Amino acid sequence: MATSLELIKAIRSGRLKNVRAVLDAGAPVELADGHGDPGLPMGIACFMGFVGIVRELAERGARVNLPDNRQPTSPLNMAIRGQRTEVVRTLIELGAKVPPGMVTGLSEQELLVAEWQAARRGGVAADSEILHAVEEIDMTRCMGTDTQVLELDMLRAARQQRKA
Repeated sequence: MATSLELIKAIRSGRLKNVRAVLDAGAPVELADGHGDPGLPMGIACFMGFVGIVRELAERGARVNLPDNRQPTSPLNMAIRGQRTEVVRTLIELGAKVPPGMVTGLSEQELLVAEWQAARRGGVAADSEILHAVEEIDMTRCMGTDTQVLELDMLRAARQQRKA
């Protein structure tokens, strides 16, 4: 059985393969920090900016939300403090709730797109009419196509989702 210390070492190394091996060997995905707050492995991965490890921990049951995501030890707050905007985006896509007024380091559009992704994946509750109101278009061969109208439609739908 792998120990908690081995998991922390694997996360700090940034090697997803090592993290998977330690978790497969039985290390718990949720550990309390020195103050008794849960989520130490996820917090470290978020602060250090390891998106792959964050996804792996979440898939294995680590929480992406605390009762109050303003807490300094919440995964979202750890990513923000570490200035890891890609991790912030990933956490939101995984269903992390952004408290009102919290500065995430993402633009309004990036935040809305991440929330939209979460809703599409079932990470957050959303009005199904809004989710189906936006048409996805695969534009791999449309070099130079102006997509601003499509982006505007998506942003409108995402704003409506936020209000709901």
